Formats: sequence, C-alpha cells, structure tokens
Amino acid sequence: MPKLRPVDLAREHALSAQTVRNYERDGLIPPAQRTPTSYRVYTELHAAALRSYLALVPAHGYAHAREIMRALHTGRRDVALTVIDRSHAELLRDRETLAAVRQALTHVATAPPPSADEPRNGPGLSIGELAARLGVTAETLRNWEKAGVLAPQRTTTGRRIYHADDVRDAELTHLLRRGGYLLSQIAPIIQQIRTADGTQALHTALGDWQRRLTARSVAMLRAARELACYLELLDAAGVTAESAPATDPSPTRA
Repeated sequence: MPKLRPVDLAREHALSAQTVRNYERDGLIPPAQRTPTSYRVYTELHAAALRSYLALVPAHGYAHAREIMRALHTGRRDVALTVIDRSHAELLRDRETLAAVRQALTHVATAPPPSADEPRNGPGLSIGELAARLGVTAETLRNWEKAGVLAPQRTTTGRRIYHADDVRDAELTHLLRRGGYLLSQIAPIIQQIRTADGTQALHTALGDWQRRLTARSVAMLRAARELACYLELLDAAGVTAESAPATDPSPTRA
C-alpha cells in the first residue's frame, strides 16, 4: 500500500492534519506505523477508516459513529454492527411516528368542531367527561399530564378543565399511544402542536422532518458502502485487536 502522511488524509476531507492525529488518538482510525524518527505513516487502510467515520456521522450521529469505529478497532465487530442495526431501527420508528402524527392530524382536521356545550372559551370538559370520550381512565389522563402531554387549566378548587385544544391534544395522544408510542416520544410532538400557528405550521414542520429522514436514509446507504469497503480492507490486512495497540505511546511528531 502507498504510504500517506497525516496531511494526505486530511486534504481529501478539508481537515487539518491535527484533526487526523486526534482521530487516531481517539481510536477512530487505526494506529499509524512509525518511522525510526517517529513520523506517522498511514496507508489506504487508514484513509478508508477516515472515510467510513466521516460517512457514519451524518448517518448515525457522532456518538454512534465513534462507538462503531472504536468497536471495530478493538476486535468487537458484532458490537459495531449492533449499533448500526439499532440506529436503523430508530430511523424506522421515526418514520412510523411521522406517519402516525400525519394520520392523527388528518383525524383532527376532519373531526367535527366542539359542540355547543364545549366551546373553546367555554366551561370545557371535566377529567371524567374527557376520559369517557376517549374510553380511557382518569388516571391515564393524569399520567399524560405528568408526562407533559396535557396541560389542562385548573379552577380555584384545583379541578381540571379541558378545553377544545386540550381535547385535541388528548385525542392525538390517544391515537399515538394506540400505535405503541411512548409518552416521552409524544410529548414533544404535542408541544409543537401547541406552539405552532395552526396545523399548517405543523404540516410544514412535518415536511421538514420527512426531508431530514430521507437525507439520513441516503446517508446510511453511503455509510454502508464506505464501511463495507473498510471491512474488506481490514479482513485483507488481517488486522485484529491484538495486532493494533489501543494507544499510541510514541512522541507526537507528524
């Protein structure tokens, strides 16, 4: 393999040579060989590792990318692949959540307006009335409130009052819960609905979310390609955890 310097690896990605050295120090690329005068010597194996790490970041995030590369460089390939599998599963859950929210918004948009006995600024519903409307228990509604999903008004005696917006939030939450989503996943969605200027702003936000998911999916495909190439090089080089020291005891020069 041709010999490369830190600056040669860095130039391909518009990085500094010091950044490449830092990546080596952090276990994100394999340790470099050293000349008798302690200068670093990299190869295409290191270049492929750097390409893999930088491709993994937009696909799986910094934390996962670092965990994947460190696992590979300490002989724990199955750990690295498990991190990737979990990240793919997270993306699928995000897609399912997005679809569920869109379905829930359609339900809200087509639902009949509040009846005369529950106007937006009127007396609203009691916790028992809302529970009956949704087919849940009052304790369930209290749990949703503790999770930050619902924020009903209180009377001077502490009685909860659910107005039209609260009913909307509860119906959305009920739909998402039936879809298997956690309250911790639902709470930020409901908060966004509360702060959005009507559902149109939320639909715009959902469109942005869709574009981000698409970009991440494409990034995962690119990362898989780079990582597959790197794994082939690792196998061809016979690199193992025992043959690659985890730390670099040599003095830093280049």
